[in-house]
Amino acid sequence: MDCFQTVSRLKGSLCQQLILFILWLSSFQDVVTLQTLLDPSHVSSTSELANPPSTGLFEPIEISPAVIPRYPYPGESLPPMYPTFPRTYEPNLTGRCPVNFSALSNIMGKTASDCSLPLAALVGNVICCPQLGSLLHIFQGYYSINSDMLVLRNAVANDCFSDIISILASRGANSTIPTVCTVKSSNLTGGSCPVKDVNTFEKMVNTSKLLEACSTVDPLKECCRPVCQPAIMEAALKISGTQMMLNENKNVIGETTHIDAINDCKGVIYSYLSRKLPPDAANTAFRILSACKVNKVCPLEFNQPLEVIKACRNVAAPSPSCCSSLNTYIAGIQKQMLITNKQAIICATMFGSMLRKGGVMTNVYELCDVDLKDFSIQAYGQQGCLLRSLPADVVFDNSTGYSFTCDLTDNIAAPWPSSSSMSSLSLCAPEMSLPALPTSETLKNPGCHGCMLEIWVPIFSFFVFSTFLY
Repeated sequence: MDCFQTVSRLKGSLCQQLILFILWLSSFQDVVTLQTLLDPSHVSSTSELANPPSTGLFEPIEISPAVIPRYPYPGESLPPMYPTFPRTYEPNLTGRCPVNFSALSNIMGKTASDCSLPLAALVGNVICCPQLGSLLHIFQGYYSINSDMLVLRNAVANDCFSDIISILASRGANSTIPTVCTVKSSNLTGGSCPVKDVNTFEKMVNTSKLLEACSTVDPLKECCRPVCQPAIMEAALKISGTQMMLNENKNVIGETTHIDAINDCKGVIYSYLSRKLPPDAANTAFRILSACKVNKVCPLEFNQPLEVIKACRNVAAPSPSCCSSLNTYIAGIQKQMLITNKQAIICATMFGSMLRKGGVMTNVYELCDVDLKDFSIQAYGQQGCLLRSLPADVVFDNSTGYSFTCDLTDNIAAPWPSSSSMSSLSLCAPEMSLPALPTSETLKNPGCHGCMLEIWVPIFSFFVFSTFLY
């Protein structure tokens, strides 16, 4: 009996120890899991105020505006990631634009944030300009609600365009965005499109088909299996008169005037869609259509890489001189702008094709460890940032300033082209051939430190349960 009691006490002690161990292990697992779930993709304008974490896993740094230090070089422009807060004020309007801008307050605020003073040039191609274009389309449609016209007269367009830019600037937007985005008041007038009134438009265009195709645009399908874009082009061909001329077998495709008319008529179609759709739905649709367009082209400018070609032409193994020359060249590219992951693939392939044309046959991206992220602005020192290919926005926070979200896959190796030609590149399935995803070794990602814990906890739980049964 004494022996049995001793065994029971020992068993109880063992169970208690195991239960305490499991509780500790579970809490430790929660801590590790929390660490692995921290989003490394959110880039805030306050990042220059702290040293970048060594693991690359961190949350946005939140710093109260009251403790933000003065920028030590007042004569120079602020670096892109330095915390900047908009100076808001009451805009000075012309008083000649017959529109209640308060009805468009939300879309104006989003545009002002996307085109913020410190970031407009850096995100212009991907975020600011697409959103500004969408705002102009929505404004055009809103203006036409109380009119039979889908466009503005020149004089009114000038005043309204001026007021739009003034309001955006008063909310923290860069006042130079018309130059950054190459837009002007004539974008509101319909230009050379011959159809500008609602009645004629609805007689010539199958509006039911147009609205069905563009009311809800699928962000995952539209760019590769378009539905809305063909409907817009079909309507543009009809109202521009180009379709009739094509049917008469006249050669108009190469004529600049007809191409301009088609583009101007697309603006009229956007105005009609804005007239029929809620502002948020129209903005979402227009942003997706813009994303399809910008993700087809590399927006970066490449100078002739003569030094890189000279240093890398005959290398077959890692070469310090080749990699140094390549890194120096890419460092210049990184000062241009933020680009998307799809744009980075195109840019890397384009630059690789330039090198191949110069006689560099070896995959120097692999030899010199060049990633896709290396073709975009570096947000945290050596950590590059690629924007997502889907429409994204700049976010303003009263504590952290302006921020944006980076893509999580920007550690993918840059693709080396198989030839010096760009004609075969496609980013649409099933034709696309994307770079391989990074392995755990290349990522050096500590995110799997908790993997063994997830296995051991059920094992210990089973052991304790068995002990109770015993």
